[in-house]
Amino acid sequence: MKSSYELAMERLSKQAPSAKLTAEQKAKLADLDSLYKSKIADREILVKGQLQKAADKGDAEAYEQLEKQLVSDRKSLAAELEEKKDRVRTGKS
Repeated sequence: MKSSYELAMERLSKQAPSAKLTAEQKAKLADLDSLYKSKIADREILVKGQLQKAADKGDAEAYEQLEKQLVSDRKSLAAELEEKKDRVRTGKS
């Protein structure tokens, strides 16, 4: 007897079968992850330096704006990464 989880997974695989990735696609996905991880880290370093300056000056408004900018940058880079990963998965790279 199958569990409800196993039955649900069977139904899911019939509706949208999982795509098998080639070694080249896996390598491209890993490269993209690495690249965007470094882009995010670079952006964080830059903005954190600016945050420190704003904190030293006591400029709460600038500090808050920089925090929002950092969050926005992370989201946009993550969205860009996912878009590129989808293109690799579908073979449209």
